[in-house]
Amino acid sequence: MADRVTVIGWDGSPLTAAARSALGAATLVAGAAHHLTLPEVPPSAERIRLGSVALAARRIAAHRGTAVVLADGDPGFFGVVRTLRAPEYGLEVEVVPAVSSVAAAFARAGMPWDDAQVVVAHSRTLRRAVNVCRAHTKVAVLTSPGAGPAELGLLLDGVHRTFVICEELGTEREQVTVVTSDKAADHTWRDPNVVIVIGGPVTAADGGWIAGRDPGADPRGWALPAEAYGGGLGEGETDLLRATQLARLGPRVGDLVWDIGSGSGAFAVEAARCGAAVIAVDQDPDACGRTTAAARQFGVQLQVVHGTAPHILENLPEPDVVRVGGGGVAVVSAVADRRPQRIVTHAATRDAAELVGRDLTEHGYDVECALLQSVELDTRAWTEKERSVAFLLSGRLAERSP
Repeated sequence: MADRVTVIGWDGSPLTAAARSALGAATLVAGAAHHLTLPEVPPSAERIRLGSVALAARRIAAHRGTAVVLADGDPGFFGVVRTLRAPEYGLEVEVVPAVSSVAAAFARAGMPWDDAQVVVAHSRTLRRAVNVCRAHTKVAVLTSPGAGPAELGLLLDGVHRTFVICEELGTEREQVTVVTSDKAADHTWRDPNVVIVIGGPVTAADGGWIAGRDPGADPRGWALPAEAYGGGLGEGETDLLRATQLARLGPRVGDLVWDIGSGSGAFAVEAARCGAAVIAVDQDPDACGRTTAAARQFGVQLQVVHGTAPHILENLPEPDVVRVGGGGVAVVSAVADRRPQRIVTHAATRDAAELVGRDLTEHGYDVECALLQSVELDTRAWTEKERSVAFLLSGRLAERSP
């Protein structure tokens, strides 16, 4: 086993005294090609070019001597430290950090980043990273080959974003470029790069107390009453029904939610408040306008699409969970063909519920159906004010990988 493993972060600036001392004593040095050419690397040290960090960790664990691993930026922030500290390698790790590439990118842009989301995009997580960019106004994306600015721009089709693309930070070839998301695919970008994705006005407001979105900016509670949306909710938008639909779907950060038949936008807004990306679809232009206004009122990002389901759904990106607020069996069947993890809808009668339930079962979904009844009472006289009855149907597939 290596006597000592020191992980050194490098941001292009001269190495610190601690880093130079550790590197000078190293008998094994692992890093990218540009790290291994640094003049401080001892000529006699064994050199490992980092590809698979796990493979390098096994070689380091078997090495007799002092090992150094060089990494860009802060190696403890989405970096090699996590892998090296895995119990199976038994390595004792010391870290000499540098400025992370995310911090450097925001510094080049002259922007604060305590209110930003930070995501990693590679082949398995690109879609989820794009969904975060849809849902949030400021996102830093740590890219990888095949999951870079061009791919981000292509998958954000129909959603306007501004990209600040920082290439090869800390090197002589460093370059910062600002483009709109629809133009990102027109260029070839050098790796490594960080993309800052901006989806709204950059304000100079006082910082909050927590990184990311301040939860205090949201009203307390879920399935808010009709008054919160200006009244006039449809029969499929009652508080109880919305609360149960949210519970069944469980929208989360990185998900894409379809809300088909968005009506007032109440469900779409509440799914977006969970941190999910949302596409709200309605055939009524007035409903689309109400959904846009509700999103603006609650400060959430969502995409509103005017069109009639199921035809309008053909060109939408793949959903994770779907609420069908209208359209019946034909729309539910078209949605099930796209294989989201979960689908919820409602029906006014048992016969209609059975038709939808059979279709979901034929598509391979596990189906649940519940009769929901709510009675609102006037507490001044304890008399009935309003009664609502609906059949709630939910379909669930086995969990899939990101």
